Amino acid sequence: MGTHWTLAGKEVPIIGSDAVRWIDLSVPSSSNVPIDAGAAAITDDRASCSVIGDTHFIWRIHKTQPQALELLELTASKEFPRVGLRFTFPDALFPFAFIFKNEITGTSRLPYLLYVLTVSGVAYLLRIRNVSAYASCSILPVDELIELNVRDYVLNNAAITAVTATARCLVIGTSDGSVFCFQLGVLDPSAPGFVHELRDEAGIGRLWGLISRGKMVGTVQDLVISELHGKKFVFTLHLDGTLRVWDLASHSRVFSHNMGVMTLAGANFLRLWMGPCYPNSSIIHLAILCRHTQDENLEMVSLHSILYNFGDRIVFSMEPSVQNISLEEGRCLDVKLMSDKIWILKDNELVSHLLARNIDEVEAFSYALQEEFVADQLFQSSEHLADEILRITHSIFASSKDDILPFVSSIFLRRLVLPGVHHNAALHATLAEYNRHLSESELQTLTADGLKKEILSLVEHEVGSGKVSILHCWKCFFARYFHNWCKNNALYGLLVDSSTGAVGLIRKKSVSLFRSLEDIERIVEGSSDEVSDFTGVVDLFDDDIECEILIDLLRCVTSFSQQLGKTASSIFYESLLTAPVISSEDIVHCIVKILETGYCTSGPVLQSSTSGDHTTVVEKELSNHRSLRKLSVDMFLSLQGLYKKASTWGKILNVIEGLLKFLVPQKVMLKFDTEMFSNINSSIMVHSSYQIAKMMFEYAWDFLLFLSYLVDISGQVHLSHDDITKIQLELVPMLQEIIFEWLIIIFFAITPAAPAGTEDFSSKLSSLQIDSNTRKQISNEKFARCDLTLAFIFLLNVGSSSIDGSHFSSESFSNMQSSINRMRDFISWIIWGQDGGSSTFLSRSIDLAFILFKHDQYCAAEQLLMMVEAHLLKEKTSQSIQDADGGWCIRHHLLGCCLLAQVQGGLHATQKDKKISDAIRCFFRSASGNGASEALQSLSVDVGTPHLGFSGCTSIAAWKLQYYQWAMQLFERYNISEGACQFALAALEQVDEALHMKDENFLGNSVNESGTTIKGRLWANVFIFSLDLGRYYDAYCAIISNPDEESKYICLRRFIIVLYEQGAIKILCSNKLPLIGLVEKVEQELAWKAERSDISAKPNLYKLLYAFQLHQHNWRRAANYMYMYSARLRTEAALKDNQGSSLMLQERLNALSAAVNALHLVHPAYAWIDSLTDGNSLTSECYPTDNVAEPQKWQSAVDIEKLENEFVLTSAEYMLSLVNVKWTFSGKHGALSDLADLLVQNNLYDIAFTILLRFFKGSGLNRELERVLSEMAIKCCLDKAESTWVEEHGHLLTSSKLEMIVHGSPVTVPTAPQTDRNSRWATLKLYLERYKDFHGRLPVIVAGTLLRADPKIELPLWLVQLFKEGQKERMMGMTGRESNPASLFQLYVDYGRYAEATYLLLEYIESFASMRPADIIRRKRPFALWFPYTTIERLLYQLEELIRMGHMVDHCDKLKKMLHGSLLNHLKMLKVDSEDAISATS
Repeated sequence: MGTHWTLAGKEVPIIGSDAVRWIDLSVPSSSNVPIDAGAAAITDDRASCSVIGDTHFIWRIHKTQPQALELLELTASKEFPRVGLRFTFPDALFPFAFIFKNEITGTSRLPYLLYVLTVSGVAYLLRIRNVSAYASCSILPVDELIELNVRDYVLNNAAITAVTATARCLVIGTSDGSVFCFQLGVLDPSAPGFVHELRDEAGIGRLWGLISRGKMVGTVQDLVISELHGKKFVFTLHLDGTLRVWDLASHSRVFSHNMGVMTLAGANFLRLWMGPCYPNSSIIHLAILCRHTQDENLEMVSLHSILYNFGDRIVFSMEPSVQNISLEEGRCLDVKLMSDKIWILKDNELVSHLLARNIDEVEAFSYALQEEFVADQLFQSSEHLADEILRITHSIFASSKDDILPFVSSIFLRRLVLPGVHHNAALHATLAEYNRHLSESELQTLTADGLKKEILSLVEHEVGSGKVSILHCWKCFFARYFHNWCKNNALYGLLVDSSTGAVGLIRKKSVSLFRSLEDIERIVEGSSDEVSDFTGVVDLFDDDIECEILIDLLRCVTSFSQQLGKTASSIFYESLLTAPVISSEDIVHCIVKILETGYCTSGPVLQSSTSGDHTTVVEKELSNHRSLRKLSVDMFLSLQGLYKKASTWGKILNVIEGLLKFLVPQKVMLKFDTEMFSNINSSIMVHSSYQIAKMMFEYAWDFLLFLSYLVDISGQVHLSHDDITKIQLELVPMLQEIIFEWLIIIFFAITPAAPAGTEDFSSKLSSLQIDSNTRKQISNEKFARCDLTLAFIFLLNVGSSSIDGSHFSSESFSNMQSSINRMRDFISWIIWGQDGGSSTFLSRSIDLAFILFKHDQYCAAEQLLMMVEAHLLKEKTSQSIQDADGGWCIRHHLLGCCLLAQVQGGLHATQKDKKISDAIRCFFRSASGNGASEALQSLSVDVGTPHLGFSGCTSIAAWKLQYYQWAMQLFERYNISEGACQFALAALEQVDEALHMKDENFLGNSVNESGTTIKGRLWANVFIFSLDLGRYYDAYCAIISNPDEESKYICLRRFIIVLYEQGAIKILCSNKLPLIGLVEKVEQELAWKAERSDISAKPNLYKLLYAFQLHQHNWRRAANYMYMYSARLRTEAALKDNQGSSLMLQERLNALSAAVNALHLVHPAYAWIDSLTDGNSLTSECYPTDNVAEPQKWQSAVDIEKLENEFVLTSAEYMLSLVNVKWTFSGKHGALSDLADLLVQNNLYDIAFTILLRFFKGSGLNRELERVLSEMAIKCCLDKAESTWVEEHGHLLTSSKLEMIVHGSPVTVPTAPQTDRNSRWATLKLYLERYKDFHGRLPVIVAGTLLRADPKIELPLWLVQLFKEGQKERMMGMTGRESNPASLFQLYVDYGRYAEATYLLLEYIESFASMRPADIIRRKRPFALWFPYTTIERLLYQLEELIRMGHMVDHCDKLKKMLHGSLLNHLKMLKVDSEDAISATS
């Protein structure tokens, strides 16, 4: 038997079938049912499908999880389910499950029933709810299941070897050949008729009640229930080849036949499959799987036909003809029979055979599985493909090495996320191998960009952690991924929809369907000799010669493509989809150069991409060179032969042109206008479109490369100049157009749809009358998935075109041909539109971009428009690029909207700035294009972009004015001030011309405002936008340019407020802003703001006004604002009861100081400022300026003196606040004296004396100085008392007055440190010496205070010295200033310090007596000498009294004698001097 294999279809994966979330349901077991732990588990994975109406139920049992059964509910009119049920049983399952509609209980809550059998013999009937009714990880309710141990009904403990079921009946077969039927779920197990054994019964035996089992048969291998004309029959296949048919209703055998004589001798019969039954047919087909007993790898499927007749009695008969199909390689997994074809699924391929009467010649078909496509995309079909990618890229990017690795990584990453290649479980397993542990749910939530980042980070980590190239890492990653892909997509079974003939595959973790091939696919995938069989291609040519030329030409292109075609097309394709670093024309030129001369720098590239040694690298380089040379020779010979056959190149080029027309997407007139929602059929259609488009793209690329190569070697193959011109001007542009159109299909089919934001662009623009219809859109949840591509968005708009609507029924799966028809309709709708009216795709692209924009696919719409623009630039020059109908303007308008919408989605700063810049450029270009006004104003609200909201612009200037204002408002709405400012300035340029045209034409529809109003509004907008951008100079220029005075001043106020809030208010005090004419207004606004602002706010506006006035050289106003600031501070402190705040007082001091300094710059005659009218101002409290400190009446001006007075008092208040003493000037009598006392008490002596000198004069000053210094002296005595009490333990007694000063007991008085005591004496000395010139008696006051406080105190030497320093000359005795030795002598006598008084007197008497001879003449002058004789007499008297009283008699007597002696000598000297004086005068 001969078999002719033909490629008839390709597998198309159902999008989303790899991302099912399972709801785990645990099935409980009754305690009385034993679990057979020793039962054999299943050895094969198994899956199948049950059909209930339009719903397909797919079940799977994995050999790695034999206790679990996965159940999926598929409906062609819906999307592939994202959630499935996974039942976990107590024991391993038999590879069987049967689900059917619940007609037993008839409840809608439990619509389905499921039969399941465990290997230990426990049968389950599960009542299943809808998937949405189950919660994850729950337990199936006991009342929703029935379990039965069928082993209780099997004799001799025979093993269960086969099982099948139909509604209301479970049938099992055993190892002893018995078959049992159970009415599980219908009858109670104890009820009669619950179980029946199918057996032979002899008539006589029935009379005697004897049972005859008849002839013994082999083990039951398989059971199949088939319904023929309303009757159900059980077909039983036994191990020995016996086929029995049982009537399920009568439980009797109706047919028996031994199949061994008709099939392979010595074979085991393993599986049985039945074909469908058709109403008008009396034949049923069956297939039996046989395996040779000696060679298990030798399997065969035997096809048989059974004739049946249901007349008077049931008659079955086997047809003698048999069709044996040998399975040469691979193991059979599943078989499905249809009316005219048998489908055989092996573990490595899918084939089909026609059910032919002529068994000598059987037509067979093969089908391309997804493994082939994935291997091709992941460069697994050849180990050199990935290396070629790098070598070609190195050659192309020779001048920009930094772009090589990112470009190569981009190629690899894009292939990983392709539909059909991307698989969640495979990627999850691969990432786990790289120690990147993401849960499958986390992986499914990642977008395509997120996946790319994860994968790229792993690869880059591998590159960084080891000395390997990035290409080596990618190759390893791809190899691991492909292994995991194959592992997680193992073939399980066939999926067949008998109503439509649709065929699919059930894989381990995915589901797919098959489609037919297009004619061009048959040409590319098959043999070139088969071209004549395709009428669609042959009809393009006139004679057989052209067909022969086409066949030879296809051979040339195919061989040419096999050299670099696939890898080169990948690079070319990537360059078209990404931002081009190098143009596609340069890529073609570079690859042609490679084909001619070989790779540049291939040695280093190979060395970096492989792990081999230098020898291996050289060998590969030589092999590549030989391959290229062989290609050159073969191509030259083939082209020479082709030229000889055609005789002219013109004929060859005409054939090429004819074939290229066949590559153009077909134009179909769509007849229906029904929406095609996203469902399984549409998923197949989208992915089929990608497969076809990819093949068309690569084939067109092969021809482009071939023609470019042909032109390059034109001299060798005798190509004329006219031929070259035709290639370059006709064929190449035609190919570029074809490539571009198929590229667009690929782009839509593989680009994931972006998830919509929480608030999409259209909803944000609702106020601009954006699309408000309620047309159905794809949900945001779907958009968030990686496998939903842009093509699904278009399903909302595309309609069906087939005349036979049944092919497009969404209730059933599309068969192989209808998938192609739907795919053609879809591609035609994308390229040509609903009615095929689009002449070129360039005009059609606008409609598609609007659809994408409406569904929030802004990035995709931008990429589409940019691709169109790039393609347009290839076709037209810059002068003719703008079409007359305004399409160019609409594209740029829409592109600007897309860019602007992306900015709202959240981008990095650099990306955001670039998008904004590009959007601005697009809107400007759109407004300036040919026909812009008519085209853009004609856009309806339904297109989804922001509506212009105006019409009737008759002039270009009026149009631009309105359009620029619209763009300004658009940018303003989204806080993009840069663009809004540019369009506001652009609109300003059009105002005058627009108004001029209005006046000339007497039209007022487009511009109805005056020029001043329009300019005022626009300049105000420029001001706002500049302010938002922080361009304060531009904002101010907008203010002064504004012709509308009211608007100008409003902007000025806003300008000041914003400068203040942004901390940039100081700019007003610089030379950057020309304030000519606005100084007064600026000052008013600042003052108004200052009066109403918080005094503690930063920056301080009063200080700013001060600096502002200083900048204007207005010193008085500067001082006035600082004085106002000081007054505000005082008022705020009083209101907040915070007078003691040192910071606030410091601010007041700074303000008063600044005011004083400013007034010092003014001429003295004008050095004053207006007083405040506020009742709380400081000027209402007039400070004393003369000898009194009483409040004065209100004065109308504040001069420097008043400011200085306030400064001094504030300084005192500030100093007190530092020591936590609160004080406020009350203005009452004696307040300043009290202040001085308070300052002295807190050791603030400087400010205390400043207060005295500032506010007291004459006797008042002397009195206050005496009082202050007396207090300071008492504080020194207090130190002396404390020191005496603590250290000397009462050796010196304190006076009662001193005790009153101490105010405490010895326990409570703290000990003053020695340093503090010394500093107080030093302080007293300092201030006494400083201020004794103001009042001469201050030393007397201090000494008297000390002696009064402690009569026994020893006066400091420096204080005694102050009395002695009062004399100019010692020869004058004890006379001198107010504080002279006589004063000290008198103090000593007054306070009983007789010894000190005596010694002081003797000192001066002796000094007087010991005068030098030269000075004696002075002594003899009249009235030149004086001693306190009266006090001397008192001293003598006191000494005599002490002697008389007996106190210190010896000491007092000694002092008295010393005084008498000195006085006697002194008086004698005076007598002599007196006589001399008298003598001199006479």
